[in-house]
Amino acid sequence: MNSTHTQRADVLVIGGGIGGLGAALALTRQGLRVRLYEQAPAFGEVGAGLQLAPNCTRILHEYGVLDEAVELGVLPEHMIMKDALDASELTRVDLKDMERRYGFPYLVIHRSDLHGVLLRGCERAGVELVTGTRCTAYENIAGGARVTFEDDRTDEAEIVLAADGLHSVARTLLVDDEPVNSAYVAYRGALPIEQVRTNDVHEKDVVLYVGPRCHFVQYPLRGGRMFNQVAVFRSPKALAGEEDWGTPDELDHAFEGTCEPVQKGLPLMWRDRWWRMFDREPLMKWVTGRIALLGDSAHPPLQYMAQGAVMAVEDGWVLAQHVAAQRAERSAGGSGVDWGKALAAYEAVRPEHCRRVVLTARSWGDLWHHVGVQREQRNAVMRSRDTYDYSFMDWVYGPTALTPDQEPEMYPSIPLDSVRI
Repeated sequence: MNSTHTQRADVLVIGGGIGGLGAALALTRQGLRVRLYEQAPAFGEVGAGLQLAPNCTRILHEYGVLDEAVELGVLPEHMIMKDALDASELTRVDLKDMERRYGFPYLVIHRSDLHGVLLRGCERAGVELVTGTRCTAYENIAGGARVTFEDDRTDEAEIVLAADGLHSVARTLLVDDEPVNSAYVAYRGALPIEQVRTNDVHEKDVVLYVGPRCHFVQYPLRGGRMFNQVAVFRSPKALAGEEDWGTPDELDHAFEGTCEPVQKGLPLMWRDRWWRMFDREPLMKWVTGRIALLGDSAHPPLQYMAQGAVMAVEDGWVLAQHVAAQRAERSAGGSGVDWGKALAAYEAVRPEHCRRVVLTARSWGDLWHHVGVQREQRNAVMRSRDTYDYSFMDWVYGPTALTPDQEPEMYPSIPLDSVRI
C-alpha cells in the first residue's frame, strides 16, 4: 500500500460532504476504523438552506446530534403552498402535527451548519479526516478495494464508499451515463432577517410560491436570525442549447407577473452565482465488488422533494444498520464483517426507494410549474387537500426500510395520478 497511513482502515469514504460525513459517523459508531478523504483543502459547504424531514431528524437523533442541529436551525410551524401569481393559499401542512405523527421534527437549517454538526460528530467519534486529496480511480483488489489519488498515492480498505457527488468517478465503474439537464436553474440568498421584515414575510413557516415554469421558496434559518430564499425557473437559453444559461436577466424575465411578495424578494437574491439543476437516470446497481456508491453519486435528485441530503444521510445509516445486523448473526463465529452480505443488503433496499424519490421529484417539478388551465386545475386539487392528509408523505417520511421484505408496507405507491393534471 502506497500511503502515509500506518494503520489500514476498515472503510474508506471518498467525499466529505453531508453524505460522506454521515456515513463515516454511522460506520464508526459500529466500531469500524473509518478514513475519509475530501478533495478540498478544508471541510466546508456552500449554498444556503436545507429542509430536513422526520426521516432525517430521526437519524440525527440516533447519532446524538439532533439537539445541536435544532439549536442551529429552526423548527417551522407550517409548510404553506401559495400561487405565485396571486399569492392565494393552496394548501398547508401543520409541521407540529407532522412531528406528532412521525415522532421527529421537520427542521430547516443552513447547509454549512448541518455539515458542521456532522463534522464535529465525526471528530468526536474518531473518524480519520484527510483534506486536500482528490481521488482519481477506484479498483477492487483481493479482500478489499483500492483508491488512487491525483498525486499517485493509494490507499486500501475492506470497502470503499464513493460519496463523490454528481460527477462521480466511481459511478463510471457501473454505468456509462451523464447528468440529465432539467433546463431549470436555482438562485439563492440567505440574509439577516432585518433585511426582509418590511416585506411582510412568514418568519415561522416554510412558504412555497408555485408559478408558471418557476417557483419561489422562503423560510427562516439560524434561530430566526437569517432568512433563506430560493428562486427556481426554466431557462429558455438552456432549452435553445446555449452555453450561457440561467443568467440574471433570465431570472427577472421568468418572474414577471408574479405576486408582490415574490417581487419584493427577488432583488435580495445573490446574482453573482446560480445553480443549474441536474439529476441522473435512476441506477439500480450501486455496488461492484467492495466499492459502493452513496449519496449523489448514486441518486442525484432535483430539489422538489427536499430529499437530496436526506437520502444521502439515510444511505449511511442503512448500511450501518445492516453491518450491525449481520455482525449480530455472526457473533458466535467471529467479530468481522461479512461485507458481501452487508453490501448486498444495502443494495437490496436503497436503490428502489431512491429511484422513486428521483422520479417523484421530477413529477412534482412538473406539477409546480403548470401554466394556463393546468395551473387552475392543479390549484383546485391542492385546495381540496385536507391539512392533515399525509398520504403523499408516509412513504417518504416514515421509518426507513431495512430489508426488502419491508419495502411494500413501508413505501406504498404514492398516488401521483390523482394530482397529475
